[in-house]
Amino acid sequence: MEGAPHAGDEVGFVVSADDAGTRLDVYLARAFPDRSRSFLARAIDRDAVRVDGVTARASLKLREGATVRFTVPAPPRAGPAAEEIPLEFLHLDAWMAAVNKPAGMVVHPAKGNWKGTLAGALKWHLERPDGGLSTAGGPTRPGIVHRLDRDTSGVIVVARTEEAHHALAKQFERRTTAKTYLAITQGAPRLDRDEISLPIGIHPYQREKMAVRRDHATSRDAVTRYEVLERFRGGALVRVEPKTGRTHQIRVHLAAIGAPVLCDGLYSGRTIIEPGFLRRPAGPPLLERQALHAASLAIDHPASGERLMLSAPLPADMERMLEAFRSAGG
Repeated sequence: MEGAPHAGDEVGFVVSADDAGTRLDVYLARAFPDRSRSFLARAIDRDAVRVDGVTARASLKLREGATVRFTVPAPPRAGPAAEEIPLEFLHLDAWMAAVNKPAGMVVHPAKGNWKGTLAGALKWHLERPDGGLSTAGGPTRPGIVHRLDRDTSGVIVVARTEEAHHALAKQFERRTTAKTYLAITQGAPRLDRDEISLPIGIHPYQREKMAVRRDHATSRDAVTRYEVLERFRGGALVRVEPKTGRTHQIRVHLAAIGAPVLCDGLYSGRTIIEPGFLRRPAGPPLLERQALHAASLAIDHPASGERLMLSAPLPADMERMLEAFRSAGG
């Protein structure tokens, strides 16, 4: 084939004696030196590569004379531009970083949110000509191992090498991390502490929401433990430990027991908390985002194996909301 192959082209190779025994992903990386290993690995995962007519794993050792056919996928979307946005680093070394993400910041670019993202800020702070952020998550997610909702603040970890990315991601998959959140709720849980075990799936009518759904194709088991730390008239401060990592899990589970996260537009019915909520005189809003904060994350360092306890202090807006509750009396 003349010139570089385009998306949708099928390219064929016959494995030579010199390449016999080579892993499929390594073989493709040699054949396409202008494409990253992570790009090619994702293509293999998406069944874009066949060996002797059969889709194959990246680890397949090729034999002499085997036919490799590769349907070239579309090039990846360009990654976010580096943006000079201040970040509060909780931990930083050559393998990983941890950031106290502010509320209102989207983790990575997506439709309608191309600028002002954590990914763009990370590129400005950490990326170097020879690397500095993992590319394992794809070009639009440099270094991103897990995520927090836009309006959830707190601890998020970032990988700086491919090896670190896989080591950190594996801990989330195996649930060996320990995550603790602080939430201010609208209304209070009936019990002082409990475990919520309710399956979560896609909401039947609103695509942007999740819901407690049993026996549905999208449902997955979800477990959340909580403890009420302080009760107020009309609310509570709750410590939450999710044991699984479903989308919107804490928000859906707290809403399911009648104590949704305060100011959670999707699940509490309120997008802003005015002084009148606490029977106070008119004034500036008390809260303008969901009162959910990723307070701490325990995780093993990807290189040393040392157990790290990463913590982020409660942000000022949630502190002000708590003081307003306390001053309103019980």
